[in-house]
Amino acid sequence: MDTLSKIILIAGPTASGKSNFAVKFANKVNGEIINADSMQVYKELMILTARPNKKIQKKIKHHLYGIQSVKKNFSTGVWLKLVINKIKEIQKRKKVPIIVGGTGLYFRALTEGLVKIPTIPLKIRNETRYLQEKIGQKKFYARLLKIDPLVKNKINYNDVQRSIRAFEIKKYTKKSMIKWFSNTKIFFDKSAFLKIYLDFPRAELIERVNKRVDMMFENGAISEVIKFNKLKVKKQNSSNKVIGISEIGKYLNGELNLEETKERICIKTRQYAKRQTTWARGQMKSWYKIDPNDLDFVIKKFK
Repeated sequence: MDTLSKIILIAGPTASGKSNFAVKFANKVNGEIINADSMQVYKELMILTARPNKKIQKKIKHHLYGIQSVKKNFSTGVWLKLVINKIKEIQKRKKVPIIVGGTGLYFRALTEGLVKIPTIPLKIRNETRYLQEKIGQKKFYARLLKIDPLVKNKINYNDVQRSIRAFEIKKYTKKSMIKWFSNTKIFFDKSAFLKIYLDFPRAELIERVNKRVDMMFENGAISEVIKFNKLKVKKQNSSNKVIGISEIGKYLNGELNLEETKERICIKTRQYAKRQTTWARGQMKSWYKIDPNDLDFVIKKFK
């Protein structure tokens, strides 16, 4: 395949150095970078989301960073439409699109298509979650197989989230989640994707997380949260999920001291990185898992 037809995907857990890796790679292949991080879309939250700074963005053209107000929600569907257009624009300019981020759902939507499942009523979603908690995952999974045998061997019995999702979909739509997924539309040839996952040893990643949190505070994370709080964002808005907002809010209210605040942010970030790694293990089996210093490997695969 012609290198100009290729689409590079770079994923990895938070603090794994994806942005720097992408910039180095873009310099080598005449590429442009597109955001695939659901929190880096928010323009008012640059420090807490570790968005690439203006200096980096001047070196290499970046797209879909800081494009949305924290007062509005941003969905996978909206991102998918935007990213498809950006990929086509970049390819028209004879450059290489490099999609970078830590949001697994974004990558899955791009490579496998987005399923247009009707919105499940909150009542059914709550009932399903209550049932799972009440009877436990083992019995819940057995019930799921009774109402939707098609998910057998497709969803691991330990995967609580997907089990719940499959159950509520079948209950509300009367149609298996597997059938919904089989009707998805993919916009690019699957062979066009070069899929790279930056795989850091756990101990190194923890050290990087701790350093990043310190750097965030040095760069003005507290001021960023003060400004965010003044905007009076609705509690249900997804921008509230950005790690650090709740913790720094408690610091500002006198509930935590500075060291406690930093420690809680570090813990929550490490937990998030672990969830990302678990997702990758289950959902990104076909991706190349590489050391973040191994740029040459990606360049060889690209050529």
